[in-house]
Amino acid sequence: MSDNQITLHAADLDGYLTAEDIKNIENIESMYSVSLEACRKLEINESDDGALSALAESSKKIGKELERITKENKRIHVYSFETPDEMHAECSRIIAKLRNPGTMHEEFLYYTQRAYELMFTHTFLDRCLMKKRNLVEKTPVNIPVQNYAVHRIPDIDSMIENSVMCVMLRGALLPSMIISKEIEDYSSSNYITPFALFKIKRDESRSEKNMDYLLDFDKSFFSLEDLDGKDLIFADPMNATGGSLVTIVRYLKDKGIRPKSIKFINIIAALKGSLRITRAIEEAEVYTLWMDPVLNEKAYILPGLGDAGDRLNGVDSSEYPRNMMQLMADYGSSIVNLYRNQVREIEKTVFS
Repeated sequence: MSDNQITLHAADLDGYLTAEDIKNIENIESMYSVSLEACRKLEINESDDGALSALAESSKKIGKELERITKENKRIHVYSFETPDEMHAECSRIIAKLRNPGTMHEEFLYYTQRAYELMFTHTFLDRCLMKKRNLVEKTPVNIPVQNYAVHRIPDIDSMIENSVMCVMLRGALLPSMIISKEIEDYSSSNYITPFALFKIKRDESRSEKNMDYLLDFDKSFFSLEDLDGKDLIFADPMNATGGSLVTIVRYLKDKGIRPKSIKFINIIAALKGSLRITRAIEEAEVYTLWMDPVLNEKAYILPGLGDAGDRLNGVDSSEYPRNMMQLMADYGSSIVNLYRNQVREIEKTVFS
């Protein structure tokens, strides 16, 4: 550890897992080997009916086992396991589009936004459905008089107006802006969340089993005192190993920061990363649209959807990686204007 960087090792993360967790992870890995064998056959012949049937049957069995495991952990919330069946078609459609290598940048942005709208509902609104407030809106119609409309929406002020958006990795920037915008829209006071920006990365030269997580303070922007006693929200499309979140939260706690709550909101989470987080951080809850079963040797989620950061933001050059401000500029005027209050808050965080 240096003054400008701290490191967390994969072995530290695995130390939080229980014997039952390890048994469940190993069982899921064994089950997924059947899916991999079917994938090998489909790679040769995508019309192989036997392989397609084997993959479908394997996926069904894995899904049932993941549902059993996660339902035993009250701090892991999987949209596709907790919502009514009629909601599952849209969830599956969004995940399928995000997985598809043919889904290009603009469409990937669109489906990411749709995913986080669903996750915002599941994380916040579903817990306040019985508590409503009136939203009065002035309409463009003024004949015979100015018209107003009244809508009843969930009152979630108590859940959101102590929140800070914590941004990890470049792939988390747009998802964090989406969640912050949803909070603004549902807040009775149009609350704009503060932002805390953490520069953390995995050492991609290492394997999953000996991975290092590096938190770089020189490129991070946050105020410790502004995080104490707050509801911290981390929105990252992928939760593979859980290492980045655990690194940041362990650092904050070592500095005496005591969050009121921690919510980690994902599109896809791996079982191992979800278990590690809830074992390592007692305040943390994981919310994910979809649960994938395993990690490969490079710590990528399987079946996964590739590098979400690259697909959201484009690929950086190794010599000149973009910072947060450059990433926002590259989103273009339509995104920047849609999230203008969030952009302004991030600018204030970086330049203050």
